Amino acid sequence: MVKSILSSPQETVLEQALGASALRHRVIANNIANVNTPGFKKSDVVFEDKLAEAMSGKPLPMARTHAGHLPGRQGDAFAPSVVTDTTTSLRTDGNNVDIDAEMANVAKNTLYYEAVASQLNRYFSNLKSAIRGGTS
Repeated sequence: MVKSILSSPQETVLEQALGASALRHRVIANNIANVNTPGFKKSDVVFEDKLAEAMSGKPLPMARTHAGHLPGRQGDAFAPSVVTDTTTSLRTDGNNVDIDAEMANVAKNTLYYEAVASQLNRYFSNLKSAIRGGTS
């Protein structure tokens, strides 16, 4: 995703949320694809807790998530990350993927993605309207 130096805080949060949702969808798809793989451990995306902490006003350490990113950019502190749950097993072969939970996560994440995309669309529509002087 190409980042603009002129991004507003709202745009940054919405872009990060959209990216987190897309990443979560890929992670869930990988979990589902490996439901019958012995020893496979499911993964999840951590984003909302980081975002809530960033929005709380507490100072957060800035993190570089990619070597090509500029250090100290807004949004780096709450960039999504993938974590693997190695502490549980649902079956005797060590796999911990619950297909019912993953399918529910797909539905939940789809709604989340659509809501964030709608908000981002509304943000850009308002920006376009302001640029045009208030006309649609």
